Formats: sequence, C-alpha cells, structure tokens
Amino acid sequence: MEREEISPALASRLVGVQFPQWADLPITPVAVSGWDNVTFRLGESMAVRLPTSKAYAAQVDKEHRWLPILAPQLPLPIPEPLARGEPGLGFPWPWSVYRWFAGTPASVEPIADLGEFGSALGAFLAALHRIDPRGAPPPSDRSFFRAGPLAARDDEIRGGLAALDGVIDSETATQVWEAALAAPGPGPAVWIHGDVSPTNLLVVDGRLSAVIDFGCSGAGDPAFDAEIAWGFLSEAGRAAFRMSTGLDEATWARARGWKLWASLPALLAGLESDADWVEPLRHTLEDVLEDHKSTA
Repeated sequence: MEREEISPALASRLVGVQFPQWADLPITPVAVSGWDNVTFRLGESMAVRLPTSKAYAAQVDKEHRWLPILAPQLPLPIPEPLARGEPGLGFPWPWSVYRWFAGTPASVEPIADLGEFGSALGAFLAALHRIDPRGAPPPSDRSFFRAGPLAARDDEIRGGLAALDGVIDSETATQVWEAALAAPGPGPAVWIHGDVSPTNLLVVDGRLSAVIDFGCSGAGDPAFDAEIAWGFLSEAGRAAFRMSTGLDEATWARARGWKLWASLPALLAGLESDADWVEPLRHTLEDVLEDHKSTA
C-alpha cells in the first residue's frame, strides 16, 4: 500500500468496522504526521496511527507491549495505547488507537527557553535510561539497528567523510569519529528512545509537554539519544541538556559519532538533490566539530 492511499476515509472505515463504539467520531488529518506512520485525530481525545510500510508495522506491538510499563516511570507523558487494530479493508498491517496529546511538534513550535527545554528533555532521557532494561528489544532490523556498535558503521562513515572532503572539515570530522570509536563504553545497554527528533517532542506554551513515537525504542547506547544536542538546541540548551542527562565525556564523544552517522548520508543526499536542508545540516556538523575542538 502506498502512503498516499492511507487516507482519512480508510482510517474512518477501519475504525468503524473494528471499533464500532467510535464509528461516529470524526477523523481529521494532523498537521505533522511523521514518516513511519500516518496519524489522524479521532474525535477530541484519540489518535489513529497507521504504519506506512511493513518495515514499521512491527513497531505497533512493541509500543503496545512496553509503553504502559515505561509511562509510570517517566516525568513527562508518552503515548498511551488504547486499542490495537488488525489488518483489513485492504490495509495490510496492524495499527493503533492512542490517547490524543495536545501540543505541537518542537520542529514547528517556538521554544520559550532552549536552556529550560534542554534541561527538561535531559531529565526525561535520564529517567528513561534508568529504567530496568531486562526484556527490552535489542538493536535489530525492527529499529533499523539504532544504537548497535559504532564500529559497525566505520566503512560507511569513512566513505561519507571522503565524499564530503572540501564540503566540511573532513580532518576534524575524522577526529570526531575516531574519538567516538576510541571512547570507553557503552557498557550495559539501557532503555533508549531511539528517535529523539524535534518532530517527536511536543510543545505547549513554549515548553516540552510530551515525548512521542517510541517505535525505535529498545536497549542500546544512551549516547544515541543525545544526538539532538547538535542542530536543534542552542549552546546554552546543549549545556543544560548535558548537565541534566548526566552523560560523561565518553558517552558525549560517542554521541558526536552518532550525530555524524545520522548527518553525513543526509548531507550527501541533499547535495545531490540541491535540498533546502543542506545549509542547516552543514551548520549542525560545524556545531559538532566545534564542540569536539572545545573538549580536545
């Protein structure tokens, strides 16, 4: 099924057939839907999320299994699964009904104080990382191997650095990568969110109000969750975030490495297509390199 086929009409029919108690509630698209799922508002208090491909369908059972366990141990709200839908009416994958959250993604909503925002986000992640990880899903194809061994990305990163020589400071970027590989750790895996991006952070009145989309969560390196520190947070926000998470220098070095892994392929793709994210991404990488220089 193609993404454009996942329409409000389809969502409405699925709800009507499988959950007739909600059949009369209106279905409306949301402004920012994400990549893994198409999201619709169901009435005033619920949301319907339909995976966009088979690759994301396994996230449904993961969230239904683990979110009710994680939620009571966290300082901010996370999604609350209300019902699990089955494939039907031509839609081939399981899907979910969740409690609706007020708020706007941080990617489009002004932040009142990035220092306070960074501190609140860091405290949330520190709490998540402290939760007992026994039974948590390990890095796998279901989470696109997020937070597996950094060394497994070595060829990929060095190829990207070679391709971007002259576009970014490849010499310093290589130092960042080698410092990440050489950093001790990560030690025992902890619960991680796996996709701490501005689109998954909800804001109300300029403040962080909820963290959503745990489809890539599981056991891994806490450094992976820190890559948001560059490119979104200000310098003050980054300092507050680091203090609040309590991440040590080795974890921070690995986080810079993960940011390279996340950024280099996107920058290469953007340069090939003349995308509008090229300059912001180049500035993000400059922040990473400057942060490394300040601690070298």
